[in-house]
Amino acid sequence: MSGPDPETLQTYNTRAADYAAQNTDHLRKDPRLAAFISACRENGHVLDLGCGPGTSSAVMASAGLRPLAMDPSEKMLALAKDHAGVETRQGSFDDISGTDLFDGVWANFSLLHAPRLDFPRHLRAIRQALRSGGPFYIALKLGKGEARDAIGRLYTYYEEDELTDLLRAAGFAPTNSTTGESTGLDGSVARWISVACHG
Repeated sequence: MSGPDPETLQTYNTRAADYAAQNTDHLRKDPRLAAFISACRENGHVLDLGCGPGTSSAVMASAGLRPLAMDPSEKMLALAKDHAGVETRQGSFDDISGTDLFDGVWANFSLLHAPRLDFPRHLRAIRQALRSGGPFYIALKLGKGEARDAIGRLYTYYEEDELTDLLRAAGFAPTNSTTGESTGLDGSVARWISVACHG
């Protein structure tokens, strides 16, 4: 178990408020999040993995779901705790354990910080924790290799075929994908992919 990259974690602790300000409005209107919520059972218990400031969890809670917002960043979790109906837990990808715990898992631009060698193990742990048939949404940046951005965050990049193969190998059934590009916290524009799956 490698744990979170220290430099990446420090960046998120230092820039938590900036990240929240940049992403809150977008996430509240995100059609991918609306589709995820619709795919979950009513009053379902869901995991917001790498929740950041908890904006997605807040939208889930307002829609009647019971989100657990999990993130290794203490400063991000402090923001997530301010949202009504959101349970929080400090933890990394290595802290995913258990069987049939969640009715859905939302991993929005979080697992891109996991080392490539650890990624298949994390996917298997998520699949085990997800109840059969539950939705799993994952978003990553498109590309190859690993690199740090201008503010020190470590990323692992994937191409669409590679990601789809890894998801299937972990026991997921991908149903559709969305691609796009957006400006990140470091000010650069990056291509990304979001894949909707079910367990």
